[in-house]
Amino acid sequence: MPGWQREVQDLVDAGELNVLGILQEQHGDRARLFHQWQGLNFPLLVDSFNELGVKVVPIHLLLDRAGRIALVNPRPEAVRAWLQAHPTGKGAAEGSRSAATEPLSEAEQHLAAGSAVGLKSHRLDVIVARLRKATQDEASAARAWFRLGVALRMRFESGGDPADFAASVDSWHRALALDPNQYIWRRRIQQYGPRLDKPYPFYDWVETARAELRARKEQPIPLAVEPRGAELAQPLRDPAEASPAPTALPEGWQKVIQDDGLLLAHATVVRDTQGRRAARVHLELRPNPARAAHWNNEVEPARLWLRPADGWQTSATHFELPGPASAVSEELRRVEFELSWPEDVAPNTALEAVLLAHVCENEDGLCVYRRLPIRIQLPNSVPR
Repeated sequence: MPGWQREVQDLVDAGELNVLGILQEQHGDRARLFHQWQGLNFPLLVDSFNELGVKVVPIHLLLDRAGRIALVNPRPEAVRAWLQAHPTGKGAAEGSRSAATEPLSEAEQHLAAGSAVGLKSHRLDVIVARLRKATQDEASAARAWFRLGVALRMRFESGGDPADFAASVDSWHRALALDPNQYIWRRRIQQYGPRLDKPYPFYDWVETARAELRARKEQPIPLAVEPRGAELAQPLRDPAEASPAPTALPEGWQKVIQDDGLLLAHATVVRDTQGRRAARVHLELRPNPARAAHWNNEVEPARLWLRPADGWQTSATHFELPGPASAVSEELRRVEFELSWPEDVAPNTALEAVLLAHVCENEDGLCVYRRLPIRIQLPNSVPR
C-alpha cells in the first residue's frame, strides 16, 4: 500500500480520489502503527471477523460516486485513465455492479448495520456463546468457526481462560478444513503457528517502526497486545535447523518435591496448516491464585526442561524464566518453541517436560523448591 498511495497521492490531494482501507487483521492497532510508520493518511476500518467474506488480500476496488464498483484490482495508471474518462464521477465501467439495483449481501448488511464494531462492544462470553451456536448451521459453519476463533482469541487476550487460546486455534483449523482455500483463515493460524509453516515473519517490523518514528519525534501508536514469539519468528525451511542437543536436568532433580497445586501450566499446540508433522507450542506457567501462590524471585529463576522422545525435535530443550526485580510476583510466564515428531506416533502421545521453580503460598507462607511434571499433548487430529 505505501507504493500504491504514492502513485495516487496527487489525485487525493486534488480531491479527485478518496482512499479507504479495510483490514483483515486480528489486531487493528498494529495496522495503524504500520500506517503511521509508512506515512499513510487514508482512513482504516478493521474487519477482524472477516464479515466481508474475502478469501485473499489485497483487493483494490475503485468505486464511482454512486458507490458502484468501476474497477477491480486496477493499476494506478488504470485509475488515472478512468478518472479522465469520468471527470464528474458519473457512470461506471461496463459490467460494474449497481448498488441501487442489486441487494446487499449478508456480509454487507452486517457491515452496514455496524455489527463488526458492535460485536466488540458486547461481552465476549455472550459473543462466544452465539458463535458456538452458529457453528451448528451447516450452511455457514465454516464462517462461524473462524469468527468463533477470533472471539475466543480476543477473550484470551482480555484476561480470559488460557484454554481460550487453544480453543481459538482449534476453531480456526475447523474453519480451514471446511474451506481450505481461505487464505485469510490460514494466515490467522500461521500467525501463531510453527516457523516451518510461515510465509514470512508477521510483525518483525514493529520495533523498527517504533525506532524510526521516535527518531522522527513522533510517538508510536500504542499496541493493546504486544506481538511476541511466533508472531516475530522468521520462517524455517529446514526443520534440522531447529534441533539443538538435549540439556541434562540437574543431578537429583527427581528428589525435588513434586508440586501439589501451587503451580499451573497450560499448553496450546498450534499445528501446521499443510498437514506436516510440525507445531508451535505456547506454554503458560503461573502460580495458582486459588492458593495465593507467588514466584520467589530472591533465588535462582524458574527453569524448564523439555524431554523429547527419540525421533522428536524441539527448537530448544532448556529455558530460564527470570522474574521481575521484586522479591515476589504473580505474573504469567510464557515459553514458546518449535516441535516436530516422527511418523506413526501413538494416540495420546505427549511431550514430557519438567519445571523446577521456587514458589511460595500465601503472603507470608513457606517458600519451597518445587518440581512440576508437564505433559504437552498433541492434538488428536495431528498428522501421524
